[in-house]
Amino acid sequence: MRIPDANQVYPNPELKEVVFIKNVITRPNIEIGNYTYYDDPVSPEKFEDHVTHHYEFLGDKLIIGKFCSIAKGIEFVMNGANHVMKGISTYPFNIIGGDWAKNVPDLADLPLKGDTVVGNDVWFGQNVTVMPGVKIGDGAIIGANSVVTKDVPAYAIVGGNPIKIIRYRYDDETIALLEKLAWWNKNTTWITQHLSQLTTKKFDTEILKRLI
Repeated sequence: MRIPDANQVYPNPELKEVVFIKNVITRPNIEIGNYTYYDDPVSPEKFEDHVTHHYEFLGDKLIIGKFCSIAKGIEFVMNGANHVMKGISTYPFNIIGGDWAKNVPDLADLPLKGDTVVGNDVWFGQNVTVMPGVKIGDGAIIGANSVVTKDVPAYAIVGGNPIKIIRYRYDDETIALLEKLAWWNKNTTWITQHLSQLTTKKFDTEILKRLI
């Protein structure tokens, strides 16, 4: 049994546009699960370039689960992009420099949204922008060119700017069973043995219950 190595940068040496992201991360405030990949024909190793306005002193993290599929053009906008809105002007004078640098805003005045958290087995289409503090549930699908401004429920398909729920992939009972199964937490041998059920083979709730 040959199982892809989660610790390789390029899971398929013949496909250098796909990288397992966790193996190219240098920032301590980014956490990526096993087998989550980024697909980009231009410098896929530079995934961190697509996580913008991410400053350690703000304390926010980008957390992405296992087995996520992320297409080129992704941008995770983090809390450092937010401006103080309580005054007359929203202009960030302090970061421009000179005497303006003395006017440092209190962190309590920034509209911080917390960590950005992506579940497991989430598929991002091309050119998706994710705004600060968003939570995306397991099994969700984010349509190409979407702007994710709010939380996305598990197994929802969303799209647009701003996103709207197009539909759910399964009914409520099935989603509850899938969340209980949490196949991404199974060992890789189990996953390999059940690939047909996880991908192309149709299933019903009874089959799903047996997998659990």
